[in-house]
Amino acid sequence: ARYVAAFRKGLNETGYVEGQNVAIEYHWLEGHYDRLPALMADLVRRRVAVIASLGSAPAVLAAKAATTTIPIVFGVGGGPVQLGLVASLARPGGNATGINFLNTEVVAKRLQLLHDLVPNAVRVAVLVNPANASTAESNLREIQEAAPTLGLQFQILNASAIGEIDAAFATLARERPDALFVTGDAFFVSRRAQFITLTARERIPAAYAVRDYVEAGGLMSYGTDLADAFHQVGVYTGSILKGAKPADLPVLQSTKFEFVINRTTAKALGLTIPAGVLSIADEVIE
Repeated sequence: ARYVAAFRKGLNETGYVEGQNVAIEYHWLEGHYDRLPALMADLVRRRVAVIASLGSAPAVLAAKAATTTIPIVFGVGGGPVQLGLVASLARPGGNATGINFLNTEVVAKRLQLLHDLVPNAVRVAVLVNPANASTAESNLREIQEAAPTLGLQFQILNASAIGEIDAAFATLARERPDALFVTGDAFFVSRRAQFITLTARERIPAAYAVRDYVEAGGLMSYGTDLADAFHQVGVYTGSILKGAKPADLPVLQSTKFEFVINRTTAKALGLTIPAGVLSIADEVIE
């Protein structure tokens, strides 16, 4: 709800109010990426004015594959050029533009902060969603580079469905790594309550990409302030509705990042948060 409100706020700033002069049709994938081709084909058939996709690279790629004419406004965590969404950040050159919220670029920093919180950790489990292939691959590349410099070993676990998350935690229960690193993925965010329940049961400290997990009881998150990114997608969507062309709107990059810690969860895990870590946290949830 917070992110939808931020998107609407961006629309409002350009003169569009839902239910008055613009209609918004919401679609929630909840990890079912197989629905995307049919969904995008339907949107193209009905000639919607704009397709706005926030936080899901597979959805943006499906939209891009479905139409070269309907404007697309995206929020993605990976590089838009590398994903093939735009020709360049300054000159997108096609029917898509938006914001890169740099999920991949902050992976190493998030791993560093997890290490600072759990300095005795040596073995870290990394959970990825293989159905979100581009995000999974880019995150793993960053982890492969960063882990050795921190003296960390890592093992990769995969999950693309609710049952597979349970199966991944069954593996954690057997192998007992020192910490868990959950990569950025919209499906994972939708299952945050499941993650919080399972990490509490297994008593394993975990790092996440967005604050939603920490508000629900997770240990820590570091990443883009997604509300700010959703707001910008709303602004660009409104600008396009007013006549701007995606090709003329440069791709933006997030400038607001947040490090959030849940002190209650840290205490439950028996962790003492170092003063230096507390001092750089943007928010500490009691």
